[in-house]
Amino acid sequence: MSKVYARRVSLAAGSAAALVCTLVLSGQSAQAAPPAPPSAATARTYLADIKEQAEGSQDGYSRDKFPHWSDQGNNCNTREVVLKRDGKNVQTDNSCAATSGSWTSPYDGATWTQTSDVDIDHVVPLSEAWKSGAADWTTARREQLANDLTHSQLIAVTDNVNQAKGDQDPAEWLPPKTSYHCEYARMWVWVKHEYGMTADSAEKAALKKILDGC
Repeated sequence: MSKVYARRVSLAAGSAAALVCTLVLSGQSAQAAPPAPPSAATARTYLADIKEQAEGSQDGYSRDKFPHWSDQGNNCNTREVVLKRDGKNVQTDNSCAATSGSWTSPYDGATWTQTSDVDIDHVVPLSEAWKSGAADWTTARREQLANDLTHSQLIAVTDNVNQAKGDQDPAEWLPPKTSYHCEYARMWVWVKHEYGMTADSAEKAALKKILDGC
């Protein structure tokens, strides 16, 4: 008989938003996706609202200035919550580490059964965020972005695809799976709009082209 465990996961850095992660084990799947981004039409409106500005300096950037992975309660950190959410048949031990399951990366369609083959990607990379306004944020605000479970900022993907992406924006890199470009653009725009980040001209043009074709 399946057992359903409901866990309430609070967003880091004092955010009032909360996420209920329902994990269905013993042969059933967890919610296999990050929060759904807005429609292409809404994303186009959001994109128009994003301030166009050249990228800022990388000076002073460090991943340590975006604390992650934060404690999400029930012995779980943010990475572990995303692994459960995005996987199928995920089972965990008492420390919340995934002991089995499978993960299909939307970036390339590959499926993995070892967590060592899976990265949790920041859709808007932390370095990109730094150059798009986060350099002026408080540490708490940067922590919120780095652990955001409410918007489409975190997603489980193939590790080497994530490494190939690095800190590139959509004018420089898009997922290998072309059918995912529309959703990826909607995700990217949603996060940048929500956090009041800027976008450079090439980035905005690339995103507009994708969204106009959705």
